[in-house]
Amino acid sequence: MSEAVDLVIRARWIVPVEPADVVLNHHAVAVRDGRIVAVLPQAQANDRFRAASTVDLPRHLLMPGMVNLHVHAAMNLMRGIADDLPLMRWLQEAIWPAESRHVSPTFVRDGTRLAAAEMLRGGITTCNDMYFHPEAAAEAFAEMGMRAVVGIVMLEFPTPYASDADDYLRKGLAARDRWQGHPTIGFSIAPHAPYTVSDASFGRAIAIADELSLPIHLHIHETKREIEDSVAMHGVRPLSRLARLGVLGENLIGVHAVHLDDTDLELLARHDCSVAHCPSSNMKLASGIAPVTRLLDADLRVGLSTDGAASNNRLDLIQEMRHAALLAKVSTMDASAMPAHAVLRMATLGGACALGLETQIGSIEPGKYADLCAIDLGEVDCLPCFNPVSHVVYVAGREHVTHVWVNGETRVDKGIPLLHINDSELLRLASMWQTKLGN
Repeated sequence: MSEAVDLVIRARWIVPVEPADVVLNHHAVAVRDGRIVAVLPQAQANDRFRAASTVDLPRHLLMPGMVNLHVHAAMNLMRGIADDLPLMRWLQEAIWPAESRHVSPTFVRDGTRLAAAEMLRGGITTCNDMYFHPEAAAEAFAEMGMRAVVGIVMLEFPTPYASDADDYLRKGLAARDRWQGHPTIGFSIAPHAPYTVSDASFGRAIAIADELSLPIHLHIHETKREIEDSVAMHGVRPLSRLARLGVLGENLIGVHAVHLDDTDLELLARHDCSVAHCPSSNMKLASGIAPVTRLLDADLRVGLSTDGAASNNRLDLIQEMRHAALLAKVSTMDASAMPAHAVLRMATLGGACALGLETQIGSIEPGKYADLCAIDLGEVDCLPCFNPVSHVVYVAGREHVTHVWVNGETRVDKGIPLLHINDSELLRLASMWQTKLGN
């Protein structure tokens, strides 16, 4: 008797990510109730399973859905609003003033919808978000059918969203309580950065993260100025201050981590922290090149990130893979640094491990959720193809993503998004906010 399943996907190549450095030829993935049941040769799948739906991908690579480890999703509405500025001028002269005028639950909901649509089209099935009005962001991610960890942002200064750090925390925790138990929406504690959060607020963040078993999502060591200011104000570099406060730990996701000395690296490794690598944003804001090869050599968990569309200006993790690989090679003068399999792992299982979701997503293994992405390597601009993983990193673009599944549910089919909001509505929202922000 054949075994009933909801979906069987048959692909030319499957890259399960775990075990590492493996490519399966002419294999299939069987899915039931949103989870992977088996990964096996296609002939065996044909004999073993009776599928309600079968998808044939004869020239595709099937891989886990990608995990965007750091994004400010709602900032899609500010894409290109202030280009070619260094970080602090970009924030102080353009971004923070625009946010003070326009950020609202509607702004966050609409911007997050646009971001989720962009990410899903490009094969990103999970993201780790940090922005205001987390409840509105959670609503948008759930509506779009995307898995997300939503940050409970903390700052010391007032914004239209909250008055002080305690107010940010109170409102964010209320949102988390309302969404507790949702199958695809989780939360983190997200103190913005060492230079915007006080010692006392970090203490509250740690206590709550420990009590609720939540990740801590935080910008660290993005610019040289940030470090200089910390030394002047606190007498130590930011990571040393965070270590003294007890912030560093296995639940910390440090974003950027560009300017690290030996002591910083030792602290991150000793406390078993994770790092979100943002290659394009780091380049565009001229922040620098993160020492990713040294982080990996220290056995740190490293995931790949786009940052927000206001500083990238795309939410494209396939492009980030290429940039991460090339930057690692040129910064170390070692062409063997960051090989294709390693950077693909960073874009999938690396991010899942950082979020504590490695038993649920990030690789194609029985028991995990069927968060999957298919990339067509049969187009003329991808041929000939000698090594499919190398092609994903160095040749393909997000335009080659043809199919995306979250929890076994189709989100993109043959390049066409199957979302709860259509392109016409997304275009209307983008046009409306462009008019408002441009005035």
